[in-house]
Amino acid sequence: MAHAKAVDAPPSLGPAKPGTGGNPWLVLLAVSLGVIMVMLDGTVVGIANPSIQADLKASLSDLQWVTSGYLLALAVFLITAGKLGDLFGHKRVFLIGVAGFALSSVGIGLSAQLADIIPGLGPVGALIALRVLQGLFGALLQPAALALLRGAFPGEKLNQAMGAWGAIIGLSSAAGPIVGGLLVENASWETVFFINAPVGLAALVLGTILIKDNRAQTLARIDWLGVLLLSGAMFSLVWTIIKAPTWGWGDSTTLTFGAVFVVLVGSFIFWQSRASQPLVPLSLFKNLSISIGTVLMMMVAFAMFGAMFFLGFFFQGVHGLSPLEAGLRMLPMSAGMIVASPLAGMAIGKLGPKITMATGLLITALAMFLMSQLSIDASFLQSAIPFVLLAFGMSPVFVGATEIIVGNAPVHLTGVAGGVQQSAMQVGGALGTAILGAVMAGEISDKLPGYLGPAAKMFQPDQLAGLEKAASFGKVPPGLPQQIGDAVHNSFMDGMHVAFLVSTCIAVLTAALTVFVKAGRKTESAPVHVG
Repeated sequence: MAHAKAVDAPPSLGPAKPGTGGNPWLVLLAVSLGVIMVMLDGTVVGIANPSIQADLKASLSDLQWVTSGYLLALAVFLITAGKLGDLFGHKRVFLIGVAGFALSSVGIGLSAQLADIIPGLGPVGALIALRVLQGLFGALLQPAALALLRGAFPGEKLNQAMGAWGAIIGLSSAAGPIVGGLLVENASWETVFFINAPVGLAALVLGTILIKDNRAQTLARIDWLGVLLLSGAMFSLVWTIIKAPTWGWGDSTTLTFGAVFVVLVGSFIFWQSRASQPLVPLSLFKNLSISIGTVLMMMVAFAMFGAMFFLGFFFQGVHGLSPLEAGLRMLPMSAGMIVASPLAGMAIGKLGPKITMATGLLITALAMFLMSQLSIDASFLQSAIPFVLLAFGMSPVFVGATEIIVGNAPVHLTGVAGGVQQSAMQVGGALGTAILGAVMAGEISDKLPGYLGPAAKMFQPDQLAGLEKAASFGKVPPGLPQQIGDAVHNSFMDGMHVAFLVSTCIAVLTAALTVFVKAGRKTESAPVHVG
């Protein structure tokens, strides 16, 4: 979660003071309902993507932006959102986040109708714009929820609250594929987003009644120029990676957007070194462990989000499963995270972060490699084994990188470090979706003509390009011979296998970085981070 300010606290957090919390467990219930929306949304979209593509005639790059736009909005706005809670109160910011997330979710389900109101936007454009808006409201909601919990619970019960919080998040993530599969199969992809409306309404009502406000003792100013420069830089980078396969990597447009990225990154770094209250204090990264921990978080998210992007298309398009069956296939990974996360925390406590994280990354690499060997007719067990391994591989990295980044930060920057940790995960996910999507598209373009053989002469260049687009989703256009369908599916599998092999290599290389990290400090007088 993102945090804005650190306020020194005594060794025990002590009971919540009047006006800073509310009944602790009822506060947990209220904020959990809000965060459940975000967690469900994060895991159901992969199941809904094939239906969205078929209904809206979206391209691969369109669907990449449905994911990347949401993740980038979260990444860039998390730290700023925490500071808004400091300034205006976390209850107010939480409720705005809940209401905005629910309303933008309803808007996503009405993308086609909204596109008619706004000329030139189109259903896909409206969907992407609303996903970005949804990400912004999600960024408001998440850090405020954690700040409200910290304000409500006495110090001796905070660990219990965090355990319950983690279990709720894990169960929400695990339920996502099943809920998404049921809704898509029995209703429509739009209902995946409409379901956030009643959940959001319940969170709003309970939050208004049960939560008492709290805000930081030390207020923060928001570095709006830093927000603008970082947003522009990340947009330019992801846009370049997604569009480069279409434009060509040496095309002037690709090079121009690449140059814009470099200029904006340079400007952001220059400004952060001059701003009185920078968005991301550069001094934080003078600590090697923090810098490496940030890279670790980015790389594991890169591998996970990037590779997972294709599984919905594999299970539904190539494998021929229904949305519900696809959701059940992905359940072992989500359910495994519920068990793996607390075990990872215990392992890090006993063995330290180096051994635990290195082992986790090597397990992740093994899982990705096994996924690169999946066949078109892979059984439930053949896909479940790498999914479970992936859960037990990624959990130590997520837990350990958080401990390294936050634990090694200076006391007065610990809150900002928490925001950096969450932002790194979102940025890594956006880059993974973009880069591995480009890798897969390139592999399909290279291999499809060979699989078609003499049948390739049946297609004009524009028709062949259309077939490559269909192959990116593992989808065979109707009315084509079996030979063409086999070629489409085989080229998709080659592309997916290469994407998983790239993720395998990234996990192995990232494991080597764990040698240079050190454990964070353990202190009872840690500050209270309220933003």
